[in-house]
Amino acid sequence: MDWRAAEESFTTPVIDRTTLPRMLEDSAARNTDRPAQAYKGGIYDRSLVPDVLEPAPDGDFHRISYGQFRDIVRRLAAGFRHLGVDAGERVGIFAHTRMEWAQADLGILAAGGVVTTVYPSSSERQVEYLLDDSGASAVVVEGEEELDRLLAVEDALDLEFIVAIDEVDDRGRADIHSLRDVYDLGADDFDRSEYESWLDERDPEDLASLIYTSGTTGQPKGVQLTHWNFRSNVNQTYRRFGPHPNRDYPAIDNTSRAVSFLPLAHVFERLSGHFLMFAAGAMVAYAESPDTLQEDFQLVEPTSGSSVPRVYEKIYDAIRDEASSSPIRERIFHWATAVGRDYHDATDPGPWLEAKYAVADRLVFSQVREALGGEIEFLISGGGSLSPELCRLYHGMGLPVLEGYGLTETSPVVTVNPPGAPRVGTIGPPVEDTETYLDESVATPEMIEEADGDVGELLVRGPQVTAGYWNLPDQTDAAFVDSVPDHEDGDPWFRTGDVVEQFDDEYIRFIERSKEILTLSTGKNVAPGPIEDAFASKDLVEQVMVIGNDRKFVSALVVPSMEAVRAWAARNDVDLPEDPEAVVDDDRVHQCIESVVDEVNEQFEDYETIKRFRLVSREFTEENGLLTPTMKKRRRDISDRYQARIEDMYPD
Repeated sequence: MDWRAAEESFTTPVIDRTTLPRMLEDSAARNTDRPAQAYKGGIYDRSLVPDVLEPAPDGDFHRISYGQFRDIVRRLAAGFRHLGVDAGERVGIFAHTRMEWAQADLGILAAGGVVTTVYPSSSERQVEYLLDDSGASAVVVEGEEELDRLLAVEDALDLEFIVAIDEVDDRGRADIHSLRDVYDLGADDFDRSEYESWLDERDPEDLASLIYTSGTTGQPKGVQLTHWNFRSNVNQTYRRFGPHPNRDYPAIDNTSRAVSFLPLAHVFERLSGHFLMFAAGAMVAYAESPDTLQEDFQLVEPTSGSSVPRVYEKIYDAIRDEASSSPIRERIFHWATAVGRDYHDATDPGPWLEAKYAVADRLVFSQVREALGGEIEFLISGGGSLSPELCRLYHGMGLPVLEGYGLTETSPVVTVNPPGAPRVGTIGPPVEDTETYLDESVATPEMIEEADGDVGELLVRGPQVTAGYWNLPDQTDAAFVDSVPDHEDGDPWFRTGDVVEQFDDEYIRFIERSKEILTLSTGKNVAPGPIEDAFASKDLVEQVMVIGNDRKFVSALVVPSMEAVRAWAARNDVDLPEDPEAVVDDDRVHQCIESVVDEVNEQFEDYETIKRFRLVSREFTEENGLLTPTMKKRRRDISDRYQARIEDMYPD
């Protein structure tokens, strides 16, 4: 039986039509004594510690079981009910990814509420907009910093109460509670039969969450996601990753362990590192921060994980930088990665390549795997396009990265590579019960000429697709079409806005967001994503943003890796200034980076090649406003920030 047939015929209690709180109840009944969550000590002043939860050792993790997790959620649900949360009430969560985010989320949902997510990096203006637009009646904040930002805009909101996850100064106000207060109220009120009645009253088609788009091209829109949107996507992804009978490749099940660090405010982590894991009975450990991943991975020893391409780039950069500590180690690393690529690409490696790979694995790859805990079976990449070359390198190191694709509006997974049949350079085939259609009218001549499959804007229909945007009927109508050729009438089709190539076997290759395709003044069309991705494995380059809309040729802003550039300078007896701004203005550095640009240009057609570039010293980050919380480039903001350098490349 092939993997497609196995997915279709797969039966398991994990796959069901229920609400999300009922999904947790069912999973906890199956996995009562198994570990559900792990939290690290010495980070937060948690209000649930020490009376509800044991303190975790400083710098180490403590685990709680599914039975404990379920009991906390039940009591939080009763506590939220006591404070006034009822069916359909919107409650915001404004906190970093952590154990209590998950507990509050499921507690609010069990009480019948609707969760509105707010990124912890949100400004006061953004906090006000997200909570006002959603009509939130209450907010769960993390600590003092988030509470201050909320109180600065509370006059514009209509809040009934505020809950803080950590111990905070309540300012003498009766409407500010700790999460421990909510738990205690719920412990006093909790009645099992009444709780069951709350769950039974909810229908899978009820609204579960409002998740707002990033707003990079306009005002953020609230995407309405029901319990069934999420639950059906859990079913679809579990069909792809669950433990099929007689399979000989890794799976997600109740023995799996994951480290959660992406924003739970974003739909990708909410599904892949949260709802899916809890349905499966897996354990989720919450990282101290994205900067402590290596330490946290070694402590938790995860079997799988989900992340965005920028994090995989950062992890690879760290691996490569460590290997560059001496000329000998650097040569061994580059030799090993070349062997790994060849081994991955070979249909029949043969004894000589097998022998070389065994040496490379012993000298390099095994150490890389140990640095990530030593138990990783596969990783999942979403939320953007991953460089095929970088993906191939991970596969070659024995760390297969399975790339997928989705949007907030699709809860989010539309496609993902199956563990038993991954194909580098693609985002995999659609998950079960998902229909796709390509609107070929948006495909450019250049895309059609270079493609082996069909090219067009991807349209999607399935149970995971949103019904529309919160209070935006016109934008909802614009995002859907009622019917497409050669398909039966039914639910409308969602226009993703993404141009893809789909092959005969249903695997899909992502090309570019249609809004980001560059149209040169010569009439040629250029997708910037593949060009930028080609730099991902180049040690001298940190980031690239390709430019060229309405221009005669393609150019780029390049952020060099300062550490790699200084290492290059030391090897070549080049004396560089200390000031990073002076470094990027140094002609010798420009010539060095130019050789990398020339190397990348060889992969593309002449009209796609970077003709000019300018170096910038500051990395694009969320903190400086040039990346979204999910690490996508804010292209308009980057262009505004570096307008003078861009114009300098186009003097005419």
